Amino acid sequence: MPLKFTVRALDHSLDAALKDKIDNKTKPAGSLGQLEKVAIHIGRIQHTLSPKLSNPHMLIFAGDHGAAAAGISVYPQDVSWQMVENYLHGGAGANVFSRQHGLSMIVIDAGVAHDFGKRDGLIDAKITPAGTRNYLVEPAMTREHCETALLRGADITREAIARGCNIMGLGEKGIANTGSSSLITHLLTGSPLAECVGRGTGLNDNDLERKRRLMQQALDRAKLPVGADVMTILTEFGGFEIVMMVGAYLAAAEAGITILSDGVIATSALLAAFRLEPNVLDYVIFTHHSAESGHLVQLHALGAKPLLDLGLRLGEGTGAMVAYPLIVSSVALINEMASFDSAGVSKNVR
Repeated sequence: MPLKFTVRALDHSLDAALKDKIDNKTKPAGSLGQLEKVAIHIGRIQHTLSPKLSNPHMLIFAGDHGAAAAGISVYPQDVSWQMVENYLHGGAGANVFSRQHGLSMIVIDAGVAHDFGKRDGLIDAKITPAGTRNYLVEPAMTREHCETALLRGADITREAIARGCNIMGLGEKGIANTGSSSLITHLLTGSPLAECVGRGTGLNDNDLERKRRLMQQALDRAKLPVGADVMTILTEFGGFEIVMMVGAYLAAAEAGITILSDGVIATSALLAAFRLEPNVLDYVIFTHHSAESGHLVQLHALGAKPLLDLGLRLGEGTGAMVAYPLIVSSVALINEMASFDSAGVSKNVR
């Protein structure tokens, strides 16, 4: 299957009608702020004055990174598979928020170094049994594996859409994947590496400086220029979970559904998807600003203004999940709030 995706730019022909409908609700114009903008955005995506949210999904892609052996994270690599088990038993933050807000949560094994066997709630999309190779000394994956991961992420997304999903968030789990994210972000935005490398799972100052040195070592090995070919960057430094998210973004946008962004790892995948197909951004709602330093770099590069800034840095799609009720409220206001005429309320005459 070819890697080509066709993502249409959104049709703005209903924008004026959507704004007029919202402005005629029983409230001062603009008084519901970003909720009004989100309602217009979703109406634009669905090309209707009465948008609806159907079968919301959260896809969580999990994968291990060979570079974790260098101690990029304060947690051992085993935490990747242990957290997948936690998801499957319903005990993680992602489970709590997905249950609370009625999101169907699906976990995808993109390449965790563990044999889970057949499990309910887990999709086995494993690319290699042990995850990626150590990008400090060699490319993280082959080009063939990179393309396969991207296409698998797209296929998994299409399967969810075929079940009636029209709004989807993407999350991830993978010890040391903030390292991959920082390298991808640096090479795709041109921002200084130091601004792209954050504390991840809680590094102290000395560990953060060491992480930056390791990331520079990886760059020196690969010798890729800023703005290099996206698939080459992903092959050199990506994680299988990140590459699958790239495919998921592209497939979701190609299908014309609403996409909820999350934190720094998920947004590194979005940066890559955007470079491959710029129209993908038309379908994205930026849900929150992560406390991880590289996320601000990413948001600036994408011209994004997120809904929330709660100091979150967990990943797992949790920022998107916490923001989801605001999306529901936006759709409710355009569909259920009375107009001045229907309620018999006088309009502002000035």
